Amino acid sequence: MPTRPGAKRSAAAGDPEGKSPASEPATGPEVGLHASVLDKLGQEIVSGTVPVDSVVRIDQLDERFGVSRSVVREAVRVLSSMGLVETRRRLGVRVRPRSQWNVFDPRVIRWRLDGPDREDQLVSLGELRRGFEPVAAELAADRATPDQCGAMAAAVMQMTVHAKSGDLVAYLEADKDFHRTMLEASGNEMLASLSTVVAEVLSGRTHHDLMPRTPNPAAIRLHGDVAQAIGSGDGKAASAAMASIIDEASAAVRDAKGTGHRS
Repeated sequence: MPTRPGAKRSAAAGDPEGKSPASEPATGPEVGLHASVLDKLGQEIVSGTVPVDSVVRIDQLDERFGVSRSVVREAVRVLSSMGLVETRRRLGVRVRPRSQWNVFDPRVIRWRLDGPDREDQLVSLGELRRGFEPVAAELAADRATPDQCGAMAAAVMQMTVHAKSGDLVAYLEADKDFHRTMLEASGNEMLASLSTVVAEVLSGRTHHDLMPRTPNPAAIRLHGDVAQAIGSGDGKAASAAMASIIDEASAAVRDAKGTGHRS
């Protein structure tokens, strides 16, 4: 592509025009535009609207979205950090295969839950949670601090209150607080880092009407069982109750899918 008047070629590899994608980060008012472009491109890529191996150019993107080139560059830089795209000099921005995506990135999870493979994504995430949350609960029974035990008990109380009032947004926040605290209480930083994955799963279920209109009292009791078992140091009981929470969540998603609406 010809060099624009006054522009200088950079030796940095990876940018389709020879510049580093991070050389002109979006600032000020452009930050909101960057987030909008990032979400649109990300959703199109993970949904397959922009297929794997397809190539687009920076100049095509800034014209399409009606934003500055720096905004597009920043969005592409972030997508590249997620493994969704790669940039090649004189070629453009290429969509990478799914096997190279960072599927643990919360934004990738959110975009996939917004797309056509939502059900497959929920099944995959449910299997993942089954593999680490019961383990974290068992570890938390040995390692949780009194403050963490209190926070989990308080989250369960808030879930109960908001379930009765029908405030699903507040219920979701209490539910996320519970799981984040439990994972942190495991004392394992790798498990704690997965709290963002769980938060996206819980948010996705709520935002896509895969939660019952009135949360299942049995699910709340199971959260209470986990908190009580962790507080009493019973790792096996904590692990079993956490596994039951995930099983109940999977069943709720299947029920919602079968009815086509929240009950």
